[in-house]
Amino acid sequence: MKTLTNYQTIFDQDGKPAFVVVPYTDFVKLPGAVRPGMIPNNVVSKRIMDGVSMLQAWREYLMLTQEDMAKRMGITQAGYAQIESAKRPRKATLEKAAAALGISLEQLVY
Repeated sequence: MKTLTNYQTIFDQDGKPAFVVVPYTDFVKLPGAVRPGMIPNNVVSKRIMDGVSMLQAWREYLMLTQEDMAKRMGITQAGYAQIESAKRPRKATLEKAAAALGISLEQLVY
């Protein structure tokens, strides 16, 4: 197995390691990470149990705010909120949202 070398360790007040930041391309190779085509159970459960859109379920799973998504998509938070609550967003809009989330369109429109 290849040893990770391109990472950053963040220490707490006591000087103990608290977090590690790794490049996304390395992260997706780790066991348990979201892989292309995979839809985590938490996303599907949120969609089914809470009745939210897949877009909202993915956004919350990835711990992003509507403001975060709006910035990633180059739109306003209000504009993003309309997209997230729309019954049937346009395909081009969903493609842009999927790219902003770092997932495929197929994972978003499941």
